Amino acid sequence: MKIASLETFTNQFVCFVRVTSDSGAFGWGQTSTYNADITTTVFHRQVAPWVLGRDAFDIDALLERVEEREHKFPGSYRCRALAGLDTALWDLRGRLEGKPVVELLGGKPKRLRAYASSMKRDITPEQEAQRFLRLRDRHGYDAFKWRVGAECGHDVDEWPGRTEAIVPKVARALGGGVAKLVDANSGFSPRRAIEVGRLLEAEGVGHYEEPCPYWKLEETRQVTAALALDVTGGEQDWDLATWARMIEMRAIDIVQPDVMYMGGITRTLKVVALAAAAGLPCTPHSANRSLVTLCTMHLLGAIANAGKYLELSIEGADYYPWEAGLFLTDPYQVVDGHVTIPSEPGWGVEINPQWLEAAVHQRSSVS
Repeated sequence: MKIASLETFTNQFVCFVRVTSDSGAFGWGQTSTYNADITTTVFHRQVAPWVLGRDAFDIDALLERVEEREHKFPGSYRCRALAGLDTALWDLRGRLEGKPVVELLGGKPKRLRAYASSMKRDITPEQEAQRFLRLRDRHGYDAFKWRVGAECGHDVDEWPGRTEAIVPKVARALGGGVAKLVDANSGFSPRRAIEVGRLLEAEGVGHYEEPCPYWKLEETRQVTAALALDVTGGEQDWDLATWARMIEMRAIDIVQPDVMYMGGITRTLKVVALAAAAGLPCTPHSANRSLVTLCTMHLLGAIANAGKYLELSIEGADYYPWEAGLFLTDPYQVVDGHVTIPSEPGWGVEINPQWLEAAVHQRSSVS
């Protein structure tokens, strides 16, 4: 079965990809979010020409062909564009075989424990604690992540004293029997990161994400070696050589690849395998409610070294207005702190036709 056409439906934030085969069968995928209009240009100019007319089922070979033909353009945008191809082809195969992607990967649809992931730093400790408790009572969450430090903050907090205030405030409000996670978003030097880490350990926080600038692996390794809690990271990383080095040097305790930043499911599975060989769990990054979180659900339902939970953003239209109306039905319903991997073919969700009609449409096809 050959790839006959590749279409994109794009705004500034989201790009959905539709692949159509020479038989007329189709599948839906998505490139990585943000600056999606730029990624769309990369997709049609540097991805589509190398895969049109080729075997739609040999995803690994297709990705390798693009990487070789575009070897002078490695980097994030190429991988963000590749994700659109990869995820659309997995959906195509699932629809053709009548199976959800999780089954194609060797797993089964099931419930996944979710952690409620806050994206906000402009929120007081009191406000964060209150909304976590409301979510616990309404949806049954028993795992929560909040933000410390400032993004790439060079040891300067979002406002003076916020980290020291929010950690005990939220941790104590949640109490026992609840998993507590924090994200520093590359905010600290090793010295400050370790200092904050001691506070986290004292308050029962078990997951410390990206404490140092993520590209400085040696700094993160210092923090990992100094602390007993799990130091995690990798969401920004797309390069497999960097991943191999990160894992070999034990810079982190838990790997967190982002399916869309990585270039799709196929390349993410390579990171999963590296981590599994080193005995490390995988808790992917999935920080918005576009297709990335659904793809991550299918992945977690299939891999042997899946982490404890799925990241699920708790932010609404006030924070992510571009998320509105993406799908015909909401695939992220939380019941007793869990979401369920769809059992329908492919990703198990349909893109909203009204959203598609409002998007910019482009098409590359076999001439």
